[in-house]
Amino acid sequence: MRSHGHHGQHVHGHGPEHGRGHGHCGPDRREEFRGLRAAFGPFGPPFGPGPFGGRGGPRGRARRGDVRASILALLADRPMHGYEMIQEIGERSGGAWRPSPGSVYPTLSLLEDEGLISSESEGGKKLFTLTDSGRTEAESGPEAPWAEAGRGVDVEAMREIRAAATGLMEAFGQVFKTGSPEQRQKALGVVNDARKKLYLILADEH
Repeated sequence: MRSHGHHGQHVHGHGPEHGRGHGHCGPDRREEFRGLRAAFGPFGPPFGPGPFGGRGGPRGRARRGDVRASILALLADRPMHGYEMIQEIGERSGGAWRPSPGSVYPTLSLLEDEGLISSESEGGKKLFTLTDSGRTEAESGPEAPWAEAGRGVDVEAMREIRAAATGLMEAFGQVFKTGSPEQRQKALGVVNDARKKLYLILADEH
């Protein structure tokens, strides 16, 4: 697929679905986060970087060309919002790759400047659609650019692990929001013990 060399271009109005700000964390949230960091170690919740961790792991990185090709391939199916594209790529890659808004929105801006996509406001969000030239470009590119990132990934196992991790985080967060100091310490002990047992599984120790 062709790569177009637009560099140093400023992006206007393409934040994660416009107008979403970063609120300040209150004391309760900061205390909860400190508890999570204490339980899950220096890499943060749920289990650090990697295929099951946060956005900082290797799975979240891809060349701009991959993002570009993926956007065109998705829009060949139907018009989408930016955040919807991020979710779709995550789903279609089996959770192996979820591009960041910082890579998707600038690419959308470039594609729009090149006349390959157009956008219209819908409910306060931008809905992106392929133009005729964009459809030609999409048809000449790969049908599933995200497939390589998801190759070898057990999608069902990934879903089960994510569901388990999410459930643990929700329960842990609830204790930190509503529990007494003694209950919070017990929760920390439970999670720390679980973390050690997981590592012991890898070490094949019982």
